[in-house]
Amino acid sequence: MATASRKIWLCADDYGISRSVNAAIRELILRERINATSVMTAAAHVGADEADALDELNAGKARAALGLHVTLTGPFKPLSEGFKPLSHGHFLPLNKMMRAAATRRLDPARLTIEIATQVEAFVMAFGRPPDFIDGHQHVHLFPQVRDAVLKVAAEAAPDAWIRQCGRPRGAGLRNSRKELVLDVLSLGFRRKARQLGVATNPAFAGAYDFDNAPDFAAVFPRFLAGLPDGGLIMCHPGFVDAELKRLDSLTDQREREFNYFNSDEFPRALAEHGVALATPESA
Repeated sequence: MATASRKIWLCADDYGISRSVNAAIRELILRERINATSVMTAAAHVGADEADALDELNAGKARAALGLHVTLTGPFKPLSEGFKPLSHGHFLPLNKMMRAAATRRLDPARLTIEIATQVEAFVMAFGRPPDFIDGHQHVHLFPQVRDAVLKVAAEAAPDAWIRQCGRPRGAGLRNSRKELVLDVLSLGFRRKARQLGVATNPAFAGAYDFDNAPDFAAVFPRFLAGLPDGGLIMCHPGFVDAELKRLDSLTDQREREFNYFNSDEFPRALAEHGVALATPESA
């Protein structure tokens, strides 16, 4: 097996979407199978008990970087007053939000206030700014939204890095339309981040077709190929409950991801590719 020459981040998105997803993420952190999670402060399940249970995993030993999962799409609701446009009191669905951003119909001031409010909620929950910032459904990469996210990050979380979603150089043929879109959106995002002096991860992996329920054990190793030191893989492990089914279409695949990361097959794949999980700098 190859020597572990690259240290990467394996980030579980969506902490806060449901208690069962939270429990699965905490279990993987405790077993040191993932080393980062991003928290949806706009979701309902980031109360004091769920935040404390996550934060306690870093007590005495740094096990996971904790980030903010900026949330600006339905069925979630804004934390700030006066955000618009909305749909029956909720953020717009993803496709409508993307069109509104692309046609620059979003209110920059309201965007900035909402994102800053979500950062403030993170600080209230964990007593410190997030280690990194990313976006639910990659909304942080959208036009207009990216400007607000980078502005808030530079001012309210200057030590945080921001997720860009461009694949490694030389990654070969694009495997899906989604990966192509993320590559293109990340070009402008990285440029703006550099202009503001905001750090980003050097490369990204983890996008695949959730809908067709692929064999995750067969999919995951390709994320490791060519991923540089410091690269990030997005994942969505979780247990399914009624709340998750109500809020999100990604359900059973979360359990398949959890089972893979909890298996002996996962550390073998890391070792075979010369990869290890990075260690967070502080608890």
